[in-house]
Amino acid sequence: MKKLWWCLVLCTVMAGCSQKPPDAFSVHWEKYVSRFYANGRIIDTGNNQVSHSEGQGYGMLFAVAAGDKPRFDALWRWTQRTLQRRDGLFSWRFTPCEANNRQCVDDDNNASDGDILIAWALLRASQAWDNTTYKQQALTIIHAVQRKLIRQQYGYTVLLPGEQGFEKPHRVQLNLSYWLFPAFADFQQLTGDSIWSQLLRDGERLLAQTASQGKGLASDWLWLSEQGLSARDSISAHYGYNACRIPLHLVWQKNTDASLLSPYLTFWQQDKVPATVDVITGEPADYAWSKGMQVVAELVQFKAGQSAAPPSFALGNEQDYFSASLILLSELALMDSRQDG
Repeated sequence: MKKLWWCLVLCTVMAGCSQKPPDAFSVHWEKYVSRFYANGRIIDTGNNQVSHSEGQGYGMLFAVAAGDKPRFDALWRWTQRTLQRRDGLFSWRFTPCEANNRQCVDDDNNASDGDILIAWALLRASQAWDNTTYKQQALTIIHAVQRKLIRQQYGYTVLLPGEQGFEKPHRVQLNLSYWLFPAFADFQQLTGDSIWSQLLRDGERLLAQTASQGKGLASDWLWLSEQGLSARDSISAHYGYNACRIPLHLVWQKNTDASLLSPYLTFWQQDKVPATVDVITGEPADYAWSKGMQVVAELVQFKAGQSAAPPSFALGNEQDYFSASLILLSELALMDSRQDG
């Protein structure tokens, strides 16, 4: 009996020792889940508790990185049932309502960053869990993006921000933060279609234009015409809560043009960095950047050799959905770069 008892104790101890402690990203993901996840949807706590395709894509990316397949599948099921349109793209916004289903979608136009994020998450999931169904679902979305949202305009291959509302006579409105360069590289590798490398290259060409204007920062929204890029009369002429993702997307790819980072690195050298700045007038916001924006800057500075150590990616309770998402995106970008060698 004593022998049996000792065997049970030994087995219990060995089983406990064999379990790996959770990695840092998984710990941060659990914190994120506790604050922003509910029944398969990511909740934007800074915007009336809505959910949108961007947030679902972020959640799916994070779930794959954390190895959390049950939550990944729950996120994907909710996204398919609630947001996915017949053409394979996704309605961009779900505002909670009594029906708690597809009827709560109050704008069925898509947002191309959300479409791309979801496709990219599915592709990464197919690789992480050797799942061909995820791969086929990713391809459906990728082909829909290519068919409906990629255009040849004014000497550039461009990505429309959405299917409706952005093409006007003699000009097209762009959001360069929707151009996820590392995703484009993976789509190119998957499909073998050069359109993705063209889109990546021309995104960098457009950012080179913004880098040569004024403070060099890209605004959240821009018009492209025969005359080039302009923020005037766009949805927003501010470098702010959209464009803050651009330097992150630049350093996330394998080969970064360091000259494109220069305006952002200069902007971050201020003693007090504002959350936004008007790229036309130079007028800054009277409130500071978020913790998520700061972590993006610290990661870019680290990748650019201006800092000896990467930032801390721990989430605090004060951060809203978007700030917390920027922190986990930055951590994921660093993880990817280390895996690439």
